[in-house]
Amino acid sequence: MLERLKTLLRQKSSVSQPSQAIESPMHLPIGLTDMVRSGWLNNDSGELFEGFRVDRSDSVLDIGCGDGGFTLFCGRRGAEVFVADIDPENVSKAVQRLQQTAARAIHSLVTDANPIPLPDARLDKVVAMEVLEHVDDPAAFLAELVRVGRPGAQYLLSVPDALSERAQQGIASPAYFQRPNHIHIFEREQFAQLVRDAGLVIEQHTYYGFYRTLWWLFFWASGQTSLDGEEHALIQSWDNTWEALLALPQGQAVKQALDAVLPKSQIIVARKV
Repeated sequence: MLERLKTLLRQKSSVSQPSQAIESPMHLPIGLTDMVRSGWLNNDSGELFEGFRVDRSDSVLDIGCGDGGFTLFCGRRGAEVFVADIDPENVSKAVQRLQQTAARAIHSLVTDANPIPLPDARLDKVVAMEVLEHVDDPAAFLAELVRVGRPGAQYLLSVPDALSERAQQGIASPAYFQRPNHIHIFEREQFAQLVRDAGLVIEQHTYYGFYRTLWWLFFWASGQTSLDGEEHALIQSWDNTWEALLALPQGQAVKQALDAVLPKSQIIVARKV
């Protein structure tokens, strides 16, 4: 059930809109608007995330791609894209979505990343969003990501922030913290050290997602078990509240303050030397 929720949430918050829609964030669903306000999906700069630019010349791997939401941005940038996931259905959906973009090449990999079926030093960019908390051996997983990156390759890595994860303990479904879901909780320095131990140089380590932390807490509290049906009135009210906040002159400042207090995710942009 929880894997289904994770997949559906990625669909809900991924780049499913036409690329030109990103230029007007307030016309997007509030979850996606919040992401854009946090530095994601910048069409003007070509950055998937602030500091992580994708160009047509790049070869990009999205490992644990889900339905390919983040990969769509790379496809629209014209990059060569590899979508990889343990679930063949996810890979198939990602490929279908990428085929509607300007990606110069699309490759599908059904893999548990042990090992990744790619040669050494193949990639310019590697994306692993909310994956490490699921794998049995995060260090071995990261070592594979480093192996397939070229010298100078850039990495965009994220995991749930420990503050958000601990807030959900005792409230979330027990399955949320069981295989195949979240079996690791990474403290911030622990995450950073894991990346450094893999041989990567950290360029930035940031945090965002107060909106999403509260969204999940309200989701559990409202007793919902699926994202397929109509959202509970509590969640609808939360979306409306957050949208109203972001529309205010000081909305962005308040968002940034709250993101620092209780972020949903921590993000590392790193480089292979």
